[in-house]
Amino acid sequence: MTSNNDVRVSVLGLGAMGSALAGALVQAGYATTVWNRSPGKADDLVAQGARPAATAGDAVRGSRLVIACLLDHASVHEVLDPLIDELAGRTLINVTTTQPAQSREMAAWAAQAGVAYLDGGIMAVPDMIGRPGASILYSGSAEVFDQYRPLLDLWGSSTYFGDDAGLASLYDLALLAGMYVMFAGFMHGAAMVAPAGVTAREFAAMAAPFLTAMTDGFQEYAAVIDGGDYTVEGQQSLEFSDLGDLLAASSGQGVSTEVVAMVQGLIQRQIDAGHGKEGFARIIESIKRPG
Repeated sequence: MTSNNDVRVSVLGLGAMGSALAGALVQAGYATTVWNRSPGKADDLVAQGARPAATAGDAVRGSRLVIACLLDHASVHEVLDPLIDELAGRTLINVTTTQPAQSREMAAWAAQAGVAYLDGGIMAVPDMIGRPGASILYSGSAEVFDQYRPLLDLWGSSTYFGDDAGLASLYDLALLAGMYVMFAGFMHGAAMVAPAGVTAREFAAMAAPFLTAMTDGFQEYAAVIDGGDYTVEGQQSLEFSDLGDLLAASSGQGVSTEVVAMVQGLIQRQIDAGHGKEGFARIIESIKRPG
């Protein structure tokens, strides 16, 4: 492992997340160089002690460790492709949100250039960086993860998934899928009660504890899914899970049924295939095998 006394680090990309990551490094005493495509984004960090770089090349040359937190995969290549010779022999930790295939492509690109590579998926919003609850997932070089673990732990709890550089991104996007569908379900419920004069804030006060309690069911569903037997006792059947009443009530309130209809479609496909008596967890088979 490496301490903050002997690490120079450069952060490329000073959006809300990049600035939060760089700020945590500066506050911890790391010699931090910062760069952003548009001017002005580095001012607050420089006031805290960061060193500004006029170009991405200057930032790369200033440190052995380079952190990329850019807009997307294409942006990473746009910034770093011209600097491939400068990066050789250095370490790149890329926490830009990417798809698993893009993360693997970036790892192969780095390996060919002689760059040690670690990919990261940030499970936090900028204000959470350095605070309890922030989590960052990593995959790629185990050596990089181990060497810079003290630095990585400044941002949040660090979890390493192995040398397949695409795994952190896969977990990241899979978790976000659950989050966004949950949020959409909450908003559907808020839309349903709104015509009755219920505010979204009032609905949230009831929804939050209920949905939190329902997450206890994840492990039960997981056990059924991993076991591959959707007929085990104690499950709510697909037929019982029919959402027809929910769809009708939504229409009666004058709101879109898209969110609920999506789940109903997954249920109905399994019922139509003859599995109506089996457990609700079986809808994962509809998800695994699209239409």
